[in-house]
Amino acid sequence: MICDKCGQELESIVCGNCGQAVLKLGPYCYACGKIIDSKVENVAENEESAGEIDFSDRILCSDGTCIGIVEKGVCKLCGKPYVPEPDQQ
Repeated sequence: MICDKCGQELESIVCGNCGQAVLKLGPYCYACGKIIDSKVENVAENEESAGEIDFSDRILCSDGTCIGIVEKGVCKLCGKPYVPEPDQQ
């Protein structure tokens, strides 16, 4: 990403805690607030392996307005528990 003020390229990283791609602006992830440590990887390295991700097993949030995915029974984006749709007969 290019800085609007100075025009320099800003380094992007992936937070090891929340998995969000964020700009490296300091020692903390501005998405989750955790300290960025050795779990952080360069976005470029993640993009190379992104082609190997299998999206067919993901479960989308049951809230009709959320775009998150469900892990361990809870939406990673909004935090609501997953409620499966009743079988339609």
